[in-house]
Amino acid sequence: MKRDFTRVLDLSAEECFYLLERAAFMKSMRRARGEYRPLRGKTLAMIFEKASTRTRVSFELGIKELGGAALYLSASETQIGRGEPIRDTARVLSRYVDAIMIRTYAQETVNELARWASVPVINGLSDAHHPCQILADLFTIQELKGDLERLKIAYIGDVNNMAQSWIEAAALLGLNLAVASPEGYGPAAEFSVLRRALTTREEGCNRDALFACPQERGDQRGDL
Repeated sequence: MKRDFTRVLDLSAEECFYLLERAAFMKSMRRARGEYRPLRGKTLAMIFEKASTRTRVSFELGIKELGGAALYLSASETQIGRGEPIRDTARVLSRYVDAIMIRTYAQETVNELARWASVPVINGLSDAHHPCQILADLFTIQELKGDLERLKIAYIGDVNNMAQSWIEAAALLGLNLAVASPEGYGPAAEFSVLRRALTTREEGCNRDALFACPQERGDQRGDL
């Protein structure tokens, strides 16, 4: 059965921690210049409706170093940009490649691609979620600071795709996350359940998170 990674909550907590362990192993192999090619013979299609230097370089180089091949497709090079139904693109690509990564605008585009593709679909970024970046952030913080569950993580700013993925990660892993956003820039309506879970320890989360306007908490730094 194929698995998709469209948002953080597509993973279980155990799977997320396992991926962080694998990332540490692969980083050590890369530093030691050891040969590790688990993706030999595999091809990843990379659809970029929204351009990005870092996303393209990291995905393309990562796939190649793991033995696979990366196929770059810009918006102008796919029929999606010309009005072809996403289901048709998903079906065609599934015949040629082993997985699809898409960096796009609407989350529904990612969901629709995953719905119709017979190969795994990875969300490289959408307006609602940025799950791959969160995994990279979690790995970096864990590498530098140690046990994630012992830390308090603060996010200050607009609750955009990054913040919303952080909220999901905190709910999933039981992280102690504090989010401060300007009035009117809080979590989207679909995150109301997670917001409540983080604030009141519902939905199985064992940590609190604070949502407040930065201006309101300017004199209470210790509480963030």
